Amino acid sequence: MRQSLSAPSADVQAQAPSLRVSLSRVGVSEIEKIVRIRQNGEEQLFSARLQCSVDLGAQQKGAHMSRFEEVVNEVIGDVVLGEAGFKAEALATRIAEQVRDRQDATRAEVTIAARYPEHKPAPVSGILTQEIYTLYGMAVASAAGTRRLVGVAAQGMTACPCAQQLVIGRSRERLLEDGFGEDEIERILDRVPVATHNQRGLGTLHIGMPEACDEEIEARTLLDIVEASMSSEIYELMKRSDEGAVVEKAHRRPRFVEDCVREMIGGVVSGLPDLSDAHFVSARQENLETIHQHNVVAERFGLLGEVRHELATGEHALHHTSMRDWLDGAGG
Repeated sequence: MRQSLSAPSADVQAQAPSLRVSLSRVGVSEIEKIVRIRQNGEEQLFSARLQCSVDLGAQQKGAHMSRFEEVVNEVIGDVVLGEAGFKAEALATRIAEQVRDRQDATRAEVTIAARYPEHKPAPVSGILTQEIYTLYGMAVASAAGTRRLVGVAAQGMTACPCAQQLVIGRSRERLLEDGFGEDEIERILDRVPVATHNQRGLGTLHIGMPEACDEEIEARTLLDIVEASMSSEIYELMKRSDEGAVVEKAHRRPRFVEDCVREMIGGVVSGLPDLSDAHFVSARQENLETIHQHNVVAERFGLLGEVRHELATGEHALHHTSMRDWLDGAGG
């Protein structure tokens, strides 16, 4: 009995599986931790959710699940208790590389999503309000190096251009019936914002950095691009003057969900000119409809080289590299 109790337990995970098929992804999800993240020159503690996974060979029965938690705890401990915080994508990189080594895997993938507070002034009163954003960091570590993704998600407001044109058409008819001339009508429509239905928009933007790239992109830069892509920013706390300014701005910049995505892509191309053609970009917009029960969604993803070529030539790109394609190309 004493011998059996003291005998080392077999490494069941290292045994051969009954069906020798490799697995694309094995790991843990919904790990919740407090992390120190550095953004825009400041470090704060955030609540974050993590997912970690590795590929699994056909000769190995299972991954060592406890090692995922061990690595996360060690790295998070360094970041929380240490003197300096990481950027989200750098934190994902460090965890991915250690997970890959601890699991003896050829590649490992880590995703981090953290709620991200910023204070910004309302547009007219200047009253400060705390706005909550989502910050993303992702990394895929392979023998060839590590690919990183940094991303943000923000909310805004959109005004429908189609419904606005319908309202403009009917308003023009009524004004003509009341005896207004064409020049007067144009002046009125130019000075008075015209009604339309609105949506609350959810914009998400990711930038992917290839292996050996040490480029750092601040979350605030990406948030500015996302918020500027919609008809207007929104604010949690506003005075009446702010409400009027937000509504008027939105109705003077009506945009479809498709417009928002194109504006995000344009903002990356013009605002981040130093990024290479090998960098990856993904822009997604979902608008929560108010006159329909469904929502509307638009996306554009691909290599920056693909986007730039399309903008320069006007040619429709038949192939858009997806985020999964780009990530899986790490080391390929």
